[in-house]
Amino acid sequence: MNHTVYLRPLKVEDAETSYQWRNNPEIWVYTEFKPGNPGITMEKETAWLQAKLEKETDKRFAICLEDTAQYIGNVQLIDLKDGQAEFHMFIGEPQFWGKGIGKAATKLILGQAFSELNLDSIFLFAHEDNIAGHSIYKKMGFVPLSKHGNQVKMLLTKENFTPGN
Repeated sequence: MNHTVYLRPLKVEDAETSYQWRNNPEIWVYTEFKPGNPGITMEKETAWLQAKLEKETDKRFAICLEDTAQYIGNVQLIDLKDGQAEFHMFIGEPQFWGKGIGKAATKLILGQAFSELNLDSIFLFAHEDNIAGHSIYKKMGFVPLSKHGNQVKMLLTKENFTPGN
């Protein structure tokens, strides 16, 4: 089934859903950001999200299904400065993994980054074993720069962005 998605700004109320994702270790396999023990409470997630949403250098979005408006993941550009930002994305609802949603959300936010935010480049860190992520990022035009432990730093410039892929 092909799912069409859209992005909307994250809001504090999204913590009601995202705190559950932050406690699912399956979601965080490929990231350095692991929930601690005993885990993330809704109160902690709400406070964390509120603080992040107040940062003017971050653009954080909910990934939602077009047909139902269901919130299924996050995509963000953080630390915007000097024409550059860092990219992060995850799908929090495992039943939507492998459905092309990550690619669609990535394409949407990169389009905004280069056209509306007028960024020159975007970088990310992807776990070396995240085959699906690497496939998406390479199709969009990201190129590997360096390796930091098990994370590969990749860079995309405005000139190399290939949204048609």
